[in-house]
Amino acid sequence: MKKIYLLFPLLTTSILYSQVRDSTNLISEVKIDAYKKPTTYVSSTKSVAVISENLLNQNPPERMLESINQIPGARMEERSPGSYRISLRGSPLRSPFGVRNVKVYLDDFILSDASGNTYFNVISPALIRRMEVFKGPEGGDYGAMTGGTLLLKTNNLDNLSANLSIGSYGTFNQNIDFSKQLRKHFFEVFQNYYQTDSYREQSKVQRKEFFVKDNYQYSKQGILKMMLLYSDLDYQTPGGLTLEQMQNNRKQARPSTATVPGSKEQRAGIQNKMILAGLSNYYQFSPNFSHFILVQGSYVDFENPFITNFENRFEKNFALRTHFNYEKNWSLISLAYRLGFEGGINDIFVKNFDNNRGVEDSPQDFDKIKNTSGFYFLSQKLNIDEKLFTDVSISLNSNSYDWQRLYPETEYGNVKFKNQLLPNFGVTYILDQGFSVRGKIGKGNSAPTNEEIRSSTQKFNANLNPEYGWNKEIGIRKQFGNFLFLEGSYFDFRMKDAIVRRQNEAGQEYFVNAGETAQKGFEVLLESKSFDLKNDFFSRFGFRFSGSFYNFKFHNYKQNEQDFSGNDLTGVPKTTINSLVNFTFFKKLSVDYTHFYNSKLPLNDANSVWSEPSLVGNIQFRFPLQADKTKFNLSLMIQNLYNTDYVLGFDINAFGNRYYNPAAKRNFILGVETHF
Repeated sequence: MKKIYLLFPLLTTSILYSQVRDSTNLISEVKIDAYKKPTTYVSSTKSVAVISENLLNQNPPERMLESINQIPGARMEERSPGSYRISLRGSPLRSPFGVRNVKVYLDDFILSDASGNTYFNVISPALIRRMEVFKGPEGGDYGAMTGGTLLLKTNNLDNLSANLSIGSYGTFNQNIDFSKQLRKHFFEVFQNYYQTDSYREQSKVQRKEFFVKDNYQYSKQGILKMMLLYSDLDYQTPGGLTLEQMQNNRKQARPSTATVPGSKEQRAGIQNKMILAGLSNYYQFSPNFSHFILVQGSYVDFENPFITNFENRFEKNFALRTHFNYEKNWSLISLAYRLGFEGGINDIFVKNFDNNRGVEDSPQDFDKIKNTSGFYFLSQKLNIDEKLFTDVSISLNSNSYDWQRLYPETEYGNVKFKNQLLPNFGVTYILDQGFSVRGKIGKGNSAPTNEEIRSSTQKFNANLNPEYGWNKEIGIRKQFGNFLFLEGSYFDFRMKDAIVRRQNEAGQEYFVNAGETAQKGFEVLLESKSFDLKNDFFSRFGFRFSGSFYNFKFHNYKQNEQDFSGNDLTGVPKTTINSLVNFTFFKKLSVDYTHFYNSKLPLNDANSVWSEPSLVGNIQFRFPLQADKTKFNLSLMIQNLYNTDYVLGFDINAFGNRYYNPAAKRNFILGVETHF
């Protein structure tokens, strides 16, 4: 049957790069924001993709995996419901859970902390209306990282809507979104409640979220923005299984052994309460000169009953970003400069206790960590005759941390990493209307996060160094007529001191630097517009196809007496192929049909254990209704249409071969969205 199913990945849906719903827009004319450095997509020097609201509609209520995984070079994994990780042109080597080495912004504000960790799972998918995905190092704009950057955008149009959905495994989701322009203010208030029992034992999820923003246009030259986000996330963690355990019972949580209790017995899980608030101001002093500044703070109350301990973590974060902008336009030349600074402080107090079946018991270790990071950046954009576009930038990055053990003994230390200059140079040339070629070279650097400096072993790893490397790439973008878009990119990223996850007998992770990696790959996107077939029965049709083809290898990597040089990079499939096809019947019934194919991937650095390849299909039916001025959008989503046995996120390099986190079998979500 799989040979038949593979015919469909060549087909897809509504326009990914469209900022508006008018399907007459050319894909090559779409604008990207690039954090206040707007440009058309076809002229951008960056490796970027835009996930529109149409593609975000493919996600179920709890995650953004389906839309992110439609992007070539982007991969989101779900180890268990509520536990996600994201890699951009890379691998999950560093992330047992959470998002690391990928910078995340929410509108003007910074979701990532100063150490590079992001609680991506606190964000409800329904809050996000658009996303820009930047793949590879972008040190001149976003600082030190080797993976990439995500820009999340909330609503910017008047709206009053409510959503209610139910589904398999006790899934329930409800959210309300209200946004309105009132004189000089644009308000948005968003509320979400989500819960599910999930597929496996010990994997319930509950999320409560509240978001409010006010964009105040206090003059023609200036706009002041305020944002407040509160999220209360509680999810259980079932733990990884061996292959035999998974084959015997896919739904079970990690069972106990003679020496270590299981996930269910210890009530393993995570409770994360987070509040983030910030102010930003943009002011246009003259037609050529402007200034932007933001200040923000956040507080995190993080609780993690684990198999071997019970951790409480309290985090205080502060961040600042500011830059001056100068732009000048002549008849054939446009020039823009940006000079600025972004920095943050991440202050953590962490306490570990014995875990007595989900209850704090005897104290183990109490520690404090303070991470300080920042970067100065300077960039120049030059546009000559709307043909030649260049983007040159450089940043000076610093990162240091202080640590202190308070209990059972007292000790302290500090580590300051060497300052890093990260240059980036990109150029795009327009060969013809809707046809461009581009080239890019840039350096990336990524310091270890707090969870890697002090991992679940509760030991400080002062010898862990940042990973760094150079990325080179070339690409083409081509519009065929006004109906088809093709993009292809080739990159070669050489990284040194790659940070790799290990796991001990108790299931605790720790991290080491693993020599060098050579990451080469080709990415392709083929997408159509939504064709109006002028037929009452079969009304519209569109398709989208994306693929990533990778050759990632370890170089100069030895572990004790074992030499892993030349091995495939752990956790990375050589081939991923994704697609989405959209049919519209009777001018109303919309059918979205998606496929996700992943080739086999190595589960440990030795390449002695490999996963099986997987092909997963989803289908969604959407039908609009209207009563007076009220619009109803009914939807039925069937996930894992072919009832495939597969894993959405592996525990790589897991001790005892507990690599597997089985994903749900066929399931459904029935929803109604109401617009007033």
